[in-house]
Amino acid sequence: MKKNLMFLLVWTVCLLCHTLCAGADGNGRPSQGQPWSVSGLDMKFVYIAPGNFQMGSNEGRNDEKPVHHVTISKGYWLGKYEVTQSEYQTITGDNPSNFKGGNKPVDSVNWNDAVSFCKKLTERERAAGRLPAGYEYRLPTEAEWEFAARGGTASRGYEYSGSDNLDSAAWYQTNTGGETHAVGIKSANELGIYDMSGNVCEWCGDLYKNYSDSSLADPMGATEGTDRVYRGGSWYNGSRGCRVANRNSNSPNNISNYVGFRVALACSPK
Repeated sequence: MKKNLMFLLVWTVCLLCHTLCAGADGNGRPSQGQPWSVSGLDMKFVYIAPGNFQMGSNEGRNDEKPVHHVTISKGYWLGKYEVTQSEYQTITGDNPSNFKGGNKPVDSVNWNDAVSFCKKLTERERAAGRLPAGYEYRLPTEAEWEFAARGGTASRGYEYSGSDNLDSAAWYQTNTGGETHAVGIKSANELGIYDMSGNVCEWCGDLYKNYSDSSLADPMGATEGTDRVYRGGSWYNGSRGCRVANRNSNSPNNISNYVGFRVALACSPK
């Protein structure tokens, strides 16, 4: 009886959040199932429908194991491209990137910088009345990131994001000439998202922790610790580092010229 009541309570909370984040109001705000772009920035977002996937890999490093079942219970939007230097400068007034170019991904930003960008973007869009209640711009969770990188509900099971041929999908150690490149040049993945393998690694919201073998719904990482997760590989990485299952972590204060970020538009994680 207690288990049934607990299940009903969890289901009700999830349904409430899903309803709160439905967003289709006909007033120039994001609508579920539809692409979205930020006015005045032309930041494009792809809608990611809820679904289930097998997270991790039993063929990779120890922190990719074990493969475990994850449910993404709420739809969200994810940046079609990594945040560019032009977008970053418009919101923050600064461009810390080592490899300069307005349409290149911003690099040399730490986790705190990425979070600050998301907060400023959220404040800007709320002030303009373009965000429904319960929404915010934020870093994706690690599970949201990997689900999208694998192609969401349209996944074809590729090793890299959008292909088993890394040269077609990514800028990485072998083909970059030692620098980043403009976003959106390589092929997109199954959802129409670019550069989730290669170019720059991407900060996620989560504190880093090892996986368990439990089935999870909307996991948000560790509840204690210091290091933050980043994913996706970069111009600096070889092929293994660009696999969709590959994981990395570092101090939230660390700055590297191969790390940037991508923004999600979603319910605030609880």
